[in-house]
Amino acid sequence: MTGGQPVRVVIAGGGTAGWISACALSRQLGRLVEVTLVESDAIPTIGVGEATIPTARSFHEYLRIDERLFMSATGATFKLGIRFDDWGALGDSYMHSFGTFEMRNWVAEFQHFWLEGRDRGAVHPIGAYCLEHEAALAGKFTTAGKPNLNYAYHLDAGRYAAFLRAIAERDGARRVEGRIATVEQHPETGEIAALLLESGDRIEGDLFIDCTGFRALLIGKTLGVGYEDWSHWLPTDGAWAVQTEATEQPPPYTIAAAHEAGWQWRIPLQHRTGNGLVFASDYLEIEEAREKLLENIAGEAVSDPRLIRFETGRRETMWSKNCVSLGLSSGFIEPLESTSIHLIMSGVTRLIQLFPFGGEMQSLRRRWNALADYELEHVRDFVILHYHLTKRADSEFWRSRAAMDIPATLKARLENFTEHAQAWQDAHELFRTESWLYVMLGQGLMPRHWHRLAGLMDDKRLIEILVQQRDAISSRVAEMPAHGQFIASYAAER
Repeated sequence: MTGGQPVRVVIAGGGTAGWISACALSRQLGRLVEVTLVESDAIPTIGVGEATIPTARSFHEYLRIDERLFMSATGATFKLGIRFDDWGALGDSYMHSFGTFEMRNWVAEFQHFWLEGRDRGAVHPIGAYCLEHEAALAGKFTTAGKPNLNYAYHLDAGRYAAFLRAIAERDGARRVEGRIATVEQHPETGEIAALLLESGDRIEGDLFIDCTGFRALLIGKTLGVGYEDWSHWLPTDGAWAVQTEATEQPPPYTIAAAHEAGWQWRIPLQHRTGNGLVFASDYLEIEEAREKLLENIAGEAVSDPRLIRFETGRRETMWSKNCVSLGLSSGFIEPLESTSIHLIMSGVTRLIQLFPFGGEMQSLRRRWNALADYELEHVRDFVILHYHLTKRADSEFWRSRAAMDIPATLKARLENFTEHAQAWQDAHELFRTESWLYVMLGQGLMPRHWHRLAGLMDDKRLIEILVQQRDAISSRVAEMPAHGQFIASYAAER
């Protein structure tokens, strides 16, 4: 790994994680690396991570991916947020949108002004002051105008992997078809030396990336890195997934509808709809979960229901020796906030930034692992928030989630918001202040106090500013085309 020779990077496994990694490394590091991806057509991929968050756009820009070509190739639609039904209480619904609020300063975020206005008689929900929130509810979308909408994508995961593969191979990545029979380790260091395939081929490398999914063939089975179980906080352990015909124009948001032992997703693509039911098997039998999903889908199924079993948690070390785990091999947090693809993208981006060109990995590995752990714990806390912050008492599952002990980091956030309306996004954290606000307010948590800076404004001026902002957003949304109409003119499926 020294001198002018390229670093030999071997990626075990394809799918979304493998081809994101191959594409990013080949495109960004060029001739500095020699990328080989090993996958077998005989091993199916999970392929249901079909919703993203806005960081996917930044990643695509980083890789110089044309948005229209990507959307057309993958049947993608735009995503302005996630609609949560029946989470706070039965009959409740709120939108976690990707937008920000205009009225803010370095002393106090928008929620303090909104709470002051609410106290003085302004009654509109907080989402009325966010462009993305209102566009989502209206089913509208455009890439024109200022400020631009902040958005993500819904996509076909299988087509996405194929799209990225084409780019990676054009940039020099090599694909090897075959099943891995043995993982060879260096007799002294224990590092991975090569992958031995059933065909007899031997694939040597300097750095290995484990994208073998839940099997964790390299990081787990070979290197013996343990798994930290988080199921005491997030006990869902299975999901049934099925694809259906599209029955309506696609809304620009994902739907996550809670049921008595988990939740059900609905992801609209151009050519079909992705559906899935996440459940905790301690509270709902596997076959009952399957029937519940099939009873609550619209349109004819175009695939057989597929069962996915999982355990929420993470590897005790996600980069061990000369092996980096990405995707499901590194850990899993259920797809409630569509973070799976983001975590792959951020992991490989971090690897490119901390790439071990000199052969010495220890300090880089410590830094990469520290950042990966921090990010995953932040995502974990945000997902736990949805379950813990519920008033539902209609099933044992929800009663247990409301009563559970939560991580100290999440407890501190809830205390700060409950007592003083404080919410924040620290460095290296994924979710914005607004994301925390949407979930906490959407599920009925109302602060007792707030920053009184807004109290310095007289009633007339405060209400006038809030009305102006809401009216400006309403006017902008009214001018936008319908989401489906815009996609047809912008990036229709090929």
